[in-house]
Amino acid sequence: MTRIAVLGARGRMGVASVHAIEASSDMSVAAEIDLGDDLQDIVDQKSEAVLVFSPPDVAHDQVQWCIEQGIHVVVGTSGFDEDAVEKIRAAVVEHGDVNVFIVPNFSVGAVLLTRFATQAAPFFESVEIVEMHHPDKVDAPSGTALHTAERIARARSEAGCAPSPDATHLDPHGTRGGRIDGIGVHAIRVRGFMSSQEVLLGVNGEILALRYDSRTRESLMPGVLTALRAVPNLTGVTVGLEAVLSLD
Repeated sequence: MTRIAVLGARGRMGVASVHAIEASSDMSVAAEIDLGDDLQDIVDQKSEAVLVFSPPDVAHDQVQWCIEQGIHVVVGTSGFDEDAVEKIRAAVVEHGDVNVFIVPNFSVGAVLLTRFATQAAPFFESVEIVEMHHPDKVDAPSGTALHTAERIARARSEAGCAPSPDATHLDPHGTRGGRIDGIGVHAIRVRGFMSSQEVLLGVNGEILALRYDSRTRESLMPGVLTALRAVPNLTGVTVGLEAVLSLD
């Protein structure tokens, strides 16, 4: 039985993950850590891997702490952009026996959407992302939207695509949303959503719309368990659940 510590254990994803781990046949929860709890309990309980769902303002430091303790980490907290990933890579260099698996979204549907959108993006003149979550989410855009935008931007750059056209120059209320690496991203927060994302791609006369919807946190648990089982066998820092889904 692999011993797992859960950070952010009393949050929505943390609670669902604790239940899923305990229900598995090959893992058990060694420690449940939330705000105000002592991280040392992770070590004292001989945890072999840590699952991080802490708020973004503390998760970065907690991941660095776990690396220093020589414990594998699966990061589910949103907001780990390229700069944050590079800082983790630098820390892991000094602890070669530690692996960190950063997973922007544990939904298989979300992973496939990002992959399909990345493949399609160079073929369309315009591309924008709309992500929809519940109003209790503290960060925007979502980690999935951030990851998708970065992947799409890289694919379009490698294909030599021009920026998406946009003649807007009057927007005093900021209604055009934000931009990540030149990709338009819009974050919606409405009660009733759990986690949804749509990528809109267009040329004259044609629109391709790709969308996924996760309606329960339990739908994400197969991805959580897959990541926890995979992290000991990875090398260094890995980003994205697709790395262990044999999509190639």
